[in-house]
Amino acid sequence: MKRIQKLSEADFLRLFFALVSLAFLAAAVCMPDRNQMLWGLWQVISQPSKLSTNYFAVGGYAATFLNIGLVGLISLALFGIFRATPNNVSNLAFLLTLGFSAWGINILNIWPTVLGVMLYCLVKRAKFGSMVNAMLFSTGIAPLLTDLMIRYPYAEAVGFNLEGILIALVVGIAIGFFLPAGMAFSPQVHKGFDLYSAALPIGMMAFFINAVLFKTLGVTLPDGADAAQLEVASRLTVNVFCCILFGGCVVLALLLGCKPRDYGKLLTNPVHVTSFSGTYGNAVFLMNVGVFGLFILAYYNLVGIAFNGVTMGIIFCMLATSNSGSHPGNVWPIMVGYLLVSLLSSWLSGMAGGSFSQPIDAQAICVGLCFANGLSPVAGKYGWPAGIVAGAMHYLLVTSVPNLHGGFCLYNGGFTAALVCILLVPQLECFARTREEKLKTKA
Repeated sequence: MKRIQKLSEADFLRLFFALVSLAFLAAAVCMPDRNQMLWGLWQVISQPSKLSTNYFAVGGYAATFLNIGLVGLISLALFGIFRATPNNVSNLAFLLTLGFSAWGINILNIWPTVLGVMLYCLVKRAKFGSMVNAMLFSTGIAPLLTDLMIRYPYAEAVGFNLEGILIALVVGIAIGFFLPAGMAFSPQVHKGFDLYSAALPIGMMAFFINAVLFKTLGVTLPDGADAAQLEVASRLTVNVFCCILFGGCVVLALLLGCKPRDYGKLLTNPVHVTSFSGTYGNAVFLMNVGVFGLFILAYYNLVGIAFNGVTMGIIFCMLATSNSGSHPGNVWPIMVGYLLVSLLSSWLSGMAGGSFSQPIDAQAICVGLCFANGLSPVAGKYGWPAGIVAGAMHYLLVTSVPNLHGGFCLYNGGFTAALVCILLVPQLECFARTREEKLKTKA
């Protein structure tokens, strides 16, 4: 335990990434359908994965856990091979990629964009290690690459073919090549208020590619996954796994010396902190992973969502910001904003004679909330009323944004968060006071 306490931030994050990946692999061999694990993994690789594809239904439980664990180890290997130094952004990239490996990413469709980022490094003579985070973020458009490999330009899957593979390679490499420049520009647009910063360039690229390959050429956009897939779920499986993992993080954090008052400082700091492990230490960061993870799990249990592969994935996608600024104290206002607008929309829809279909437990809304979490800096800087407004705006937009990118952008909610920032942040800067300013006035 003393050796772990002495680890640097980078080494601690490497250990954290390894343990989380191994936890998924261990869970895979514990699943009742483990005998079908490899066959299920092939199904995950070879079937379309547009929003929102439930890998529990496509390949089974064991195959889903196996895919997540393998993608985690591949991600960790990229940090090792290229001698990258993990930081808080790496934690976001890693857990985000891990979460999407339950409903859109697999061990095959990640490679074209990763190769594109590598090509960028060669052309710009940049170190590969400095771009590993970008390599992982580039996988946010992975469902498009699977579609290109197995069914473009057809509506139904025809299987892997040379023409499709070549198109996927060209498109994926191009996306990966241009992504780093877009990522560098993105914070200037949302001013740091969208923690899923890579979602903006990924979303815009998906918008452009969808327009070129489908709208402009007159190719029919294929349907997403059958909604019936989402019914394949197991509340027990997801809850047991997450409780063991997140509970273990809490216990380990306590053993590493994290005290309640240390975590309390993180929750009450009026200044937005972008790196918890760098500011408060590894133990406090790990405590936030455990507490925040259990908080997210409790919310999804409370609203009664089906615990399918998508739900398990979004728990980890939401947890991705656990080292970049999100914690229960600045996320609850966004949840309240979602709940209030859901109730209001239901009432207004009834008054207008509409057909309301987005209750708070709808899969699309729960996925949207996961990425509305990226707006936590709004609540952190301007207080809980601003957080409620940000959550409300995100709710109103998130189900309409897929029309832009055709359902190929896994970062749909993060892209929506960037649009909310474009609308909301200028108004807050003009009319609202920050929490710091309010505290100074009271003092």
